[in-house]
Amino acid sequence: MTTLAPAPDKTEAATAAYGISAWPDTDAIYARLQALLKQPPRPIRRERMNEVLNYFETKCRRSKALAQRAAGVIPGGVQHNLAFNYPFSLAMERAEGAHLWDIDGNRYIDFLQAGGPTLLGSNYAPLRQKVQALIEHCGPVTGMAHEYEIKLAELIRQHMPACEMFRMLGSGTEGVMGAIRLARAYTDKQWIIKIGGAYHGWSDQMVYGMRLPGTGRREAIGIPGGSTAHTQECFPNDLEALRRKLWLNRLRGGTAAVIVEPLGPESGTRPVHKDYNAGVRRLCDEFGALLIFDEVVSGFRIGMGGAQGYFGVRPDLTVFGKCLTGGYLMAGGIGGRREVMLLLAGGIGNTSKRAFVGGTLSANPLSCVAGYHAIEAMAQTGAPLLAGRAGDRLCKGLNAIIERLDLPYVAYNTGSVVHLQTSAVLLMSMRKPIKLMKEVNARKHMMEEMGAAYMAHGIVTLAGSRLYTSMADTDAVIDEALNRFESVLGMV
Repeated sequence: MTTLAPAPDKTEAATAAYGISAWPDTDAIYARLQALLKQPPRPIRRERMNEVLNYFETKCRRSKALAQRAAGVIPGGVQHNLAFNYPFSLAMERAEGAHLWDIDGNRYIDFLQAGGPTLLGSNYAPLRQKVQALIEHCGPVTGMAHEYEIKLAELIRQHMPACEMFRMLGSGTEGVMGAIRLARAYTDKQWIIKIGGAYHGWSDQMVYGMRLPGTGRREAIGIPGGSTAHTQECFPNDLEALRRKLWLNRLRGGTAAVIVEPLGPESGTRPVHKDYNAGVRRLCDEFGALLIFDEVVSGFRIGMGGAQGYFGVRPDLTVFGKCLTGGYLMAGGIGGRREVMLLLAGGIGNTSKRAFVGGTLSANPLSCVAGYHAIEAMAQTGAPLLAGRAGDRLCKGLNAIIERLDLPYVAYNTGSVVHLQTSAVLLMSMRKPIKLMKEVNARKHMMEEMGAAYMAHGIVTLAGSRLYTSMADTDAVIDEALNRFESVLGMV
């Protein structure tokens, strides 16, 4: 049985500014990850994996039937990547607090958290009541202005002063699209540099260097070459390489923006050094490029001031997504410097210079009410701090299990964003293409099997390698989860 000491008192947690108690030792993490990559994969034993698959066959029959129906009408059987699970996707019918229930009645501890936005816990009742009241007297959309558009923008500026103005959109992908267009319009430059391996949505120009640095257009099927002709990637933590690209781009018209996930690509799957973002800020200032922070995950989750507040780095533009509304729909937008943001001024027939963005359902009453009250609740409850303490507890427990079982796996966290690397497939890169081609499929399948084993033991994760904690994850929930993780890791 895994039991840890009680977490600090909630009132103590609420006095801290951010949910990251200490930035992880980045060099030590990379050393451990490289050691893991040098070893052959350590998957679950075959006989034990058969037990896992038997769970899905016997306990998830209704989900399996739905998955088979879905395969006939939905490409690949799933609508979005979060829902993909091996051997088939499970259909959920209830969400509350720290748990999900599938249509077969099985209960799961939810560390997926819808990809990160439900920091308050799933289906948080006080927020749900605000949304229900709005629907009762207004409905979700009118096509006209609503008071909460302004209240939400003011609240975001209160917590993140760099967001002097805010424009609501429908998703993080739209936010990135708009931010890049805005940067090019403001600077009159074309080049965009992203940090390789990061995910900034699925717009044409950003399907480049996704997940694995150095892959360039590898996933850009169906996207004309011109769409990514001015997109570049640079390996994380390599400021000198970034400087060289900025210098070369200066000779070719200049760089409009550098876009980063401030925790590191894929929510810190490739963590950056604590001073990295400040270094990127200095280079952007030196070369006249805008700095875009993609805070789709980190915004509010690690603290009410977002990653920009934690690092003390002021971006020119901030992209928001699912973090905005506590899990409610049509969540996305751009915040930033007033003189830059004014190029997004709306209206018909505007002849002044502007970067055009649209969206009939953008800033609808439901999204704005949900966003305002979600952010208010996060601040009032100290949700980022409570979730961060839960992440610390979970990570500490996972590392204790790994050490006790003498496994090569790596666990680390930045507050409520916890990483558990068992196959390390996401840490491979095109710097070693022969090794990548030989091992990527086996390591990817191992990660899928680990995710299935966690699920069969009542834990929902993101791709078997990332875990998001929430305010609802009490000590008891975390300790129960650790016992289940120990059962799975004991099957290796």
